[in-house]
Amino acid sequence: MSKSAQTENSWADTAEQQVLDEALRLAPAAGWNPRLVERAAQAAGLSPGETQLLLPEGARDLAALLSRRHDADALARLAALEPGALKIRQKIREGVIARLDAAMVDAAALRPLAAFLAFPTNLALALRLTWESADALWRWAGDTATDENHYSKRAILSGILVSTLAVEMASGRESALVHLDARIDNVMAFETWKAGLKPMDLATELVSALARIRYGRST
Repeated sequence: MSKSAQTENSWADTAEQQVLDEALRLAPAAGWNPRLVERAAQAAGLSPGETQLLLPEGARDLAALLSRRHDADALARLAALEPGALKIRQKIREGVIARLDAAMVDAAALRPLAAFLAFPTNLALALRLTWESADALWRWAGDTATDENHYSKRAILSGILVSTLAVEMASGRESALVHLDARIDNVMAFETWKAGLKPMDLATELVSALARIRYGRST
């Protein structure tokens, strides 16, 4: 890669994160929408042309940036652990808690983001980002499966991630940990892991979780 290309990539990465920081500041009052992107980019000092170049899909791109920031933060939190020394149950628990801690740093922005992701046109994005998070955690845990277990493990962990975050937002950390432990208990049997979740099961669980995050309902 040429020096000019590296400089351009560095500028783009820095500018994206600056816009995201401004969006997180504005989102609790402004919502997660195209206007948020305009206001955040302007606050970050970007022109309309630069904004279009960096975020061609607008609020959807911002959602992806935030999810990937939380993934990176979770992995940084997990760096102090040696996954090879942990049993599978503990790997799952530690991974979910690290991802939960990362997300809760930006708790004030999660409700408007959930409302945005709950739109039917954005559900595919929400599923993809949740899957990416589950994949990152399984890779940290040392998973090397390439058969159907690769997909079933990620589908199940995706469901655990979104449902546990929803409980945290609605009822707090203690309830979230009780929920997390119960979900792990439900999926520890090998045949359950092997069976996995059907795509529609995960989609349904995601929609329910987004509603709980958005409205903060405890039931």
